[in-house]
Amino acid sequence: MESWAKFCQKAKPFLAVIFLQFGYAGMSIISKFALNKGMSPHVLVVYRHLVATIVIAPFAIVFDRKVRPKMNISIFAKILLLGLLEPTIDQNLYYTGMKYTTATFASTMCNILPAFAFLMAWALRLEKVNLRKLHSQAKILGTLVTVGGAMLMTLIKGPKLDFPWTKGYDVHGSTSALTSNDTIKGAFMIGVGCLCWSGFIILQAITLKTYPAELSLTALICLMGTIEGSIFAVIMERGNPSAWSLHFDSRLLAAVYSGVICSGVAYYVQGVIMKSKGPVFVTAFNPLSMVIVTILGSFVLSEIVYLGRVIGALAIVIGLYLVLWGKSKDQSPLTCSNDKVAATTSQMDGSLESSNQESVAIDVTKLRPTHESV
Repeated sequence: MESWAKFCQKAKPFLAVIFLQFGYAGMSIISKFALNKGMSPHVLVVYRHLVATIVIAPFAIVFDRKVRPKMNISIFAKILLLGLLEPTIDQNLYYTGMKYTTATFASTMCNILPAFAFLMAWALRLEKVNLRKLHSQAKILGTLVTVGGAMLMTLIKGPKLDFPWTKGYDVHGSTSALTSNDTIKGAFMIGVGCLCWSGFIILQAITLKTYPAELSLTALICLMGTIEGSIFAVIMERGNPSAWSLHFDSRLLAAVYSGVICSGVAYYVQGVIMKSKGPVFVTAFNPLSMVIVTILGSFVLSEIVYLGRVIGALAIVIGLYLVLWGKSKDQSPLTCSNDKVAATTSQMDGSLESSNQESVAIDVTKLRPTHESV
């Protein structure tokens, strides 16, 4: 039973990030469908975080009331920046880039996120790099391969791939019939968005050290994202009040689904995982979302798959796992701290044992309370 409990404990982070990737895949399909129906990407961002705030805030108020630290200017500034980086800048760029391209393309481009996260962590000295070590070389090479794969996927289309379920699709009528300018523009937006997303993940990991209340932090990020996103959306959609209208259709589904699953639940779950596994681990399973979106996109959205995009996607995945292999060879901060605690404990036990040996003549019953308190 103990071994099974340990296995379940170790499996929890993996199952959690896999759940997140399925959630992100569903968001890509539903959001692309809503955007194709004319929904404004800027309005979608606002409604997404408004829903997330309404859903998460009650849980944060109830469950974090005993662990929520006091707010100060430093924490508030970080939350303000967190709300700007991912909920506002990244998602506006991501949805707009998706509107110019396809759900499959946008999902695949997001695989450059771990490379950006690694570079940022390296620049901020959160990631150790020793150019003489093989695993550090693998991380650098993997970053270059990932970026190269993204460029290949953007610039080279290649021949169309005919799957059994896409043979009847019309290329010119498909959402994949895009101009090269649209593809480059969309890729640039998604790439800059991923840069902001990686900054968000790094900053979230830093903020949790001084504000270790995941639910409250999630609710505050979503609230700030709603406020900041609303300001941006009002500017972008000025003179177009119809952009804010919602009905019981794909627009409402996209706002509710992405708000609950991909903002509320995702921010909380990745915050919990980062405490033990670090920010790079959270991005490790992105290719799973890409595979799911590729299959569902061809079925639901009639998206055509091209050879150049597939080769670029494979390059991104290879680069990603080079980075992750190198990362796996690093000793995590948690392991280091556990080693220090173990060393300190053994040292204390050794000191206690030697003192017991030296004081044989002393009554043993007098030592028991001291030993138990230690």
